[in-house]
Amino acid sequence: MINIDTLIAGSKELGINLNERSISRFKLFKRLLLEWNEKMNITSITDNEEVDIKHLIDSITLLSTELFNSGERVIDIGTGGGFPGIPLKIVKENLDMMLLDSLNKRIRFLNEVINRLEFKDIVAIHGRAEELGRREEYRENYDVVVSRAVATLNTLSEYCLPFVKVGGHFVSMKGPNVEEELAEAERAIRILGGKVRDVKVLTLPLSDIKHSLIVIEKVMETPTKYPRGGGNPKKKPL
Repeated sequence: MINIDTLIAGSKELGINLNERSISRFKLFKRLLLEWNEKMNITSITDNEEVDIKHLIDSITLLSTELFNSGERVIDIGTGGGFPGIPLKIVKENLDMMLLDSLNKRIRFLNEVINRLEFKDIVAIHGRAEELGRREEYRENYDVVVSRAVATLNTLSEYCLPFVKVGGHFVSMKGPNVEEELAEAERAIRILGGKVRDVKVLTLPLSDIKHSLIVIEKVMETPTKYPRGGGNPKKKPL
């Protein structure tokens, strides 16, 4: 049986009171996630409570950055099963959201979610960040870029910062120990036009799991040669 009791309780701890529309959408999203996961690998997390904590609550911790207030253009890079983009859209319905993933089967799932939840101003795109980040319709066109993708921060910064408009922000969702990764990424962030503004370390409600939100402001335009193609952001990080 699908329930989101843990999500509702955890949201309250974060100061977020879910309305009936959001609760209904979260239940449907969770049901679709678990149903589709039986046909294809979307997530290894299938326990009812763990989905709430590690996927849904984790995603909406981003609201603590106070960057999502009034219809911002947001892109979720490497969204996978829609995290954090779908939970953010459920809570903040006025966001203009784009979900980007390199696997088309995930995009099919996300399009089903978008249709069934009757969302507006959201699109799921099949593509690679290193390619779309060079295209005029996407480059430096977003107020906030978010990513929970598994990659080092110097690599992620090259994928993500080209999408951020000057004055906007990139938020990287990481584990608890980020000092070494931040130090290694300092040069890349500077080259790509960013500046670290905040590192929020928080414990996910109803758990002992610690996560970090690295908030990087875009202070100048990204040089036109970035992002590099051919897998170089990962093979040869800045």
